[in-house]
Amino acid sequence: MTIIDTLLGYLEEDAPSGDLTSEAIIPGGECVARITAKCRGTIAGLDEATELMEHLGISVKPQVSDGDQVESGTVVLEVWGDARKVLLAERTVLNIIGRMSGIATKTHWVIEQVRGVNPDVRIASTRKTAPGMRVLDKKAVVLGGGEPHRYSLSDGVLIKDNHLALVPIDVAIRRARDFSGYKKIEVEADTVEDAVKAAKCGADIILLDNMAPDEVRTALAELRRRGLRDSVMVEVSGRIAEESVMEYAATGVDVISMGALTHTVRNFDVGLEVVKGGGSSAM
Repeated sequence: MTIIDTLLGYLEEDAPSGDLTSEAIIPGGECVARITAKCRGTIAGLDEATELMEHLGISVKPQVSDGDQVESGTVVLEVWGDARKVLLAERTVLNIIGRMSGIATKTHWVIEQVRGVNPDVRIASTRKTAPGMRVLDKKAVVLGGGEPHRYSLSDGVLIKDNHLALVPIDVAIRRARDFSGYKKIEVEADTVEDAVKAAKCGADIILLDNMAPDEVRTALAELRRRGLRDSVMVEVSGRIAEESVMEYAATGVDVISMGALTHTVRNFDVGLEVVKGGGSSAM
């Protein structure tokens, strides 16, 4: 499925049989409209909004670029075209920009916070995304300066607790290595002992899951004591929030993955206003 297919699916969800109100009261003609940020943050979703509207025959003139920092009152897109089509697309494009900008803004804020205590740590998303929105959710994280992590189960090997309930860790890592020599192997560890064992068995990445910061420090210290720290990347995940992310960053881990970047999204306030009396010539 292409991105335009996805975007048209969003539009169909909002108008499965057309826009009844506009069709009833707007006789036709063109209009000019502006999409404006109503808060401060990292803008995202403009490319998708533009692609959808241009597909409908609406002309679009971006005023800023995805990933830019904007202030409240910034005009981000100017649009003109068939008035019915502009109003048909309005809520869908605002939903896309609002959600993606909310994710990008949160990601950017987190990165700015942790940079002071651990400039090398990477902030990554998880697969805790809204169904049907994963590609856009992940892209928004990247626009905010973060890492997408796995887009899907098909993208990488991550051996988790439920896998290890069925297969011993050494066997799981060996099988994963035999299955593909081109993929890094990540192993989830709930205890310091599990982290050490995963590293000794050849894991490339250790995911310390649901550990408190003090436990993370203990795990890192034990990996160093055994001469294993330099051979693995260490990631932390599990209920990490904006309030605790700096403490995790200060432990010295390499990656912090946060489901909260995408599963608890504060919508970025953005609106579309039609310019009264405006026509295509006004642009």
